[in-house]
Amino acid sequence: MGSYLPSTRDEQQQMLEAIGLKELKDLFVDVPREVLLKDSVDIKPGLSEMGVRQEMEKIAAKNTVFQTVLRGAGAYDHHIPAIVSTVTAKEEFLTTYTPYQAEISQGVLQSIFEYQTMICELTGMDVSNASVYDGASAAAEAVMMTQTRSRERVYVASTAHPEVIETIRTYCWGREVPFELIPQKDGLLDLSALENLPGDTACVYVQQPNFYGLFEQAEQAANLAHQAGAKAVMGVYPISLGICASPGELGYDIAVGEGQPLGIPMSWGGPYLGFMAARKDMMRMLPGRIAGETKDKQGRRAYVLTLQAREQHIRREKASSNVCTNQALCAMTAAVYMAAMGPQGMAEVAQLCYEGAHYFADELGKLKGFGRVHTADFFNEFLTHCPMDVRQFEAEMARRGILCGLTVDDKLLWCVTEKMDKQAIDEVIAVIREVSGQ
Repeated sequence: MGSYLPSTRDEQQQMLEAIGLKELKDLFVDVPREVLLKDSVDIKPGLSEMGVRQEMEKIAAKNTVFQTVLRGAGAYDHHIPAIVSTVTAKEEFLTTYTPYQAEISQGVLQSIFEYQTMICELTGMDVSNASVYDGASAAAEAVMMTQTRSRERVYVASTAHPEVIETIRTYCWGREVPFELIPQKDGLLDLSALENLPGDTACVYVQQPNFYGLFEQAEQAANLAHQAGAKAVMGVYPISLGICASPGELGYDIAVGEGQPLGIPMSWGGPYLGFMAARKDMMRMLPGRIAGETKDKQGRRAYVLTLQAREQHIRREKASSNVCTNQALCAMTAAVYMAAMGPQGMAEVAQLCYEGAHYFADELGKLKGFGRVHTADFFNEFLTHCPMDVRQFEAEMARRGILCGLTVDDKLLWCVTEKMDKQAIDEVIAVIREVSGQ
């Protein structure tokens, strides 16, 4: 990266010293040493294009790509129709940037407008922005939207995704916003903790389904937040909305989530897409930008950037958000996916996920030691016990080409998507029976 920065090595060194670092690699101390590239890629000089491709394919072949994925926890292995990449790979979309000049950006602006429209329909909200970086930052930005002079305190469900919780906590720490975790009981929110919220409560954040895949009593949580004069924010798995009540129907003020399940490959962790939608009265608090539909001088339909709450447009000390761009290509990918699937397709995918996960849970429950941890209903993720060392079990399953559930303490968080039919599930059950010695 340093080779492309418009600064000399001396200038770079001065910047590093200013933040208390010695060299560029110190910026990556949180990355495990074993995955850092120590030198440049070891490729012989003078190779042809074909030769370079062959060498890179050899390197890529060292990655383990599982054909059977039974893990979710924020990134989901859904089927992506071929039309999605066919449309989004078009050069005019693939190479576009921020559509500041509306007169030459109508295609991109329309794609953003259509994305916003479908997100509103999916979440039951009035307005959506043009996306943010990922689901965790969308949750944190939503929490910041609710801040007022008299209301700052943030309550976050302890049953939400741990990484979302930490992202919200980091935003709150940076702005000195009071942060509280809502306790849980049997994998679900303890709603009694919301019955007497203090008067300075700004919002309550709930995830539906929660990190354990369970359905929360989300409507009651929203009602309790509103009774205290606070806003209700829901983080939601978008595929579940094919068959579940939307945040809007449940009375929430803001809906956010990770858009990766909407036609975006898992891609080893990104880039992903954070979607945000809200009720009309909170429109001006939304970070980022909003594309709108209007008419030109000839009365023809046209698209413009209606709102741009970007930080380079206002004084930084007055900024309410750290968002400076959007995930336009990922947002368009989600829009193409939703358009291709339609309401019926989205409902069918959600139903397949639900039914497949429940069938798998039932079959697992017939094996000794794999019973469910919780009793509440769930969507397509659920937590089970493991009768053997969980790390050993994971390794043995991996050797057989199966990425099993995510290890949570000494338990397993399983996930089933529409890519796992009955036959595939039965085959996995047979492997689990063998690995566990049953």
